[in-house]
Amino acid sequence: MRIDGTSENHSAMSEASQKDPLVLFMPSGKRGRFPVGTSVLDAARKLGVYVESVCGGRATCGRCQIEVQEGSFAKHKIISSYDHISPVGPKEERYAEVRKIPEGRRLSCSAQILGDLVVDVPQDTVVNAQVIRKAATDRVIERNPAIQLCYVEVDEPDMHKPLGDLDRLKLMLEKDWGWQNILVSQHLLPDVQKTLRKGNWGVTAAIHRDLEGSRPNLIALWPGLHNEAYGIACDIGSTTIAMHLVSLLSGRIVASSGTSNPQIRFGEDLMSRVSYVMMNPDGREAMTKAVRQAINDLTARVCAEAGVNPNDILDAVFVANPIMHHLFLGIDPTELGQAPFALAVSGEVHTWSREIDLAINHGARVYMLPCIAGHVGADAAGATLAEGPYRQDRMMLLVDVGTNAEIVLGNRDRVVAASSPTGPAFEGAEISSGQRAAPGAIERVRIDPVTFEPKYRVIGVDMWSDEEGFEEAASKIGVTGICGSAIIEVVAEMYLAGIISEDGVVDGSLAERSPRIIANGRTFSYLLRDGEQRITVTQNDVRAIQLAKAALYAGIKLLMEKQGVEHVDMIRFAGAFGSFIDPKYAIVLGLIPDCDLAEVKAVGNAAGTGALMALLNRDSRREIERAVNRIEKIETALEPKFQEFFVHAMALPNKVDAFPCLSTVVTLPARKVPTDDGGGEGGGRRRRRSRE
Repeated sequence: MRIDGTSENHSAMSEASQKDPLVLFMPSGKRGRFPVGTSVLDAARKLGVYVESVCGGRATCGRCQIEVQEGSFAKHKIISSYDHISPVGPKEERYAEVRKIPEGRRLSCSAQILGDLVVDVPQDTVVNAQVIRKAATDRVIERNPAIQLCYVEVDEPDMHKPLGDLDRLKLMLEKDWGWQNILVSQHLLPDVQKTLRKGNWGVTAAIHRDLEGSRPNLIALWPGLHNEAYGIACDIGSTTIAMHLVSLLSGRIVASSGTSNPQIRFGEDLMSRVSYVMMNPDGREAMTKAVRQAINDLTARVCAEAGVNPNDILDAVFVANPIMHHLFLGIDPTELGQAPFALAVSGEVHTWSREIDLAINHGARVYMLPCIAGHVGADAAGATLAEGPYRQDRMMLLVDVGTNAEIVLGNRDRVVAASSPTGPAFEGAEISSGQRAAPGAIERVRIDPVTFEPKYRVIGVDMWSDEEGFEEAASKIGVTGICGSAIIEVVAEMYLAGIISEDGVVDGSLAERSPRIIANGRTFSYLLRDGEQRITVTQNDVRAIQLAKAALYAGIKLLMEKQGVEHVDMIRFAGAFGSFIDPKYAIVLGLIPDCDLAEVKAVGNAAGTGALMALLNRDSRREIERAVNRIEKIETALEPKFQEFFVHAMALPNKVDAFPCLSTVVTLPARKVPTDDGGGEGGGRRRRRSRE
């Protein structure tokens, strides 16, 4: 068996094994080749993909459900088909007689691999699913929603006053609440009379008005007194989708949840999804349907958690990067895949839930924040609203690290923004032992600079690897790979310990001192864990991180040059990934410029916070619309100095830029000059650093 992209490749495979079917599991992205007849559950376990099974493969618990995706997945070089999995057998038929299996799903313990497959592991079947690290905010948001509930008692019909029932309702809304010239949603017209009589002429009307001076809109009507009104604030990320369910009456967040973006199966990064649309006639429609279904499933989940009827959701605010923004709205994103990266719509979007197939109140309104530029989307606008660089006296750098980093730099005088193509390395892709943040993933790393021995922490285990009881605790979930925060830390620690030079070359001469430095062809790797699954950091892994961090740093430097500043006063890391980056290691790596560590903070899902602010206060919508119009957009691809900044940023932490603030916290190693054999010289003696 060969495992691609999740652990270091094994020795050359036999010709026969090369012909074994290739199986790709989503959303983890893990893949491997397995002999025909292997059960899907066994394949998942060998790859470290978590598929729950309580009954031990007897097909009685039904928890190991999977879905096979049909189609040609060019990025992964897989043609997946239902014909590539065994037909439903006696065990599954027996289970289906007792409990219903959702259409399109199979029990992985019984289903056998017959050919190449793309397999989805539904998140609703996974107890220990990927840790969706996008949490709700604890900030207080002033409430001024676009929705208002109004209870009125309407006069009964009178033969001497032949005014229609709806017209008398509108008169009472004007008399009691001051609403004039009301527009009425078409879907309410057939039921107005029935609702009035059911409520004995007392009804609750939901009025929507976003823009001051615009006509109020009657969007929902209930018999009697109805005091439930909710909204959803949703951040559609390329990897994960996060949602908050909020009471519009109190401003309280009543439930929050997240899920993997199902579009991952069409491509890990944004450009591969654009390519999928370009190469497949129904590609846009398939991805739009997938993301809308995921949002509806997530809506059902938060409503169930809070005991809320989805029909009581009357307003929805969304943020997303430009490509997710377009796909969610049903817009072909092809133009975003090529210069000049033209958005179909850059301003804010107002629409109806029913127009985009959302499973909430039929009359609910939808608002999407404006996009800043072709690759700086509504999510960056949401983060900008939440953190407000345009409200600051000092220079603030706001960075959302993802497959495409979005960068905003400025103060109340001027704000500039850009995007930088970091790629998926920080999220575990393109890294030999990389994976997303899930139980079993290494998330923190420390390396002794004298012995080169590591210690690490794993998601799901509350102790370091050198503490007593760690192995016993870790054996329950396994140690399966390295997630994004640990990738940054392990490369930075390897540099501080002298294992790699400032140019990112693993020092092969250290193999004589430590068995942790191992030969890997013509290069060397660092052995982080030697167990059932060997976890190493290869030379190619270091290069992937260097390329990603150099792209981000070069983009930041470009904006600093545009602003005419040599340093920034404060840095804010936004996004799920940014929340778990240790600022010290981010600066050691050269991911961000030198800054006082006390001024470097993770702000969590700032894009989601911005969506919350826009949901609860329509004044925030006007604020970010004005701010986005003032932001200057810089296109890195057109800037001649970007390449120069990029080359300098390949070094750790940087070839030319000084890091005086960082030097007060850690002792940076003397520069090493790599030799032809991957070794180094001129390292000098290093002082032992204090450990955390």
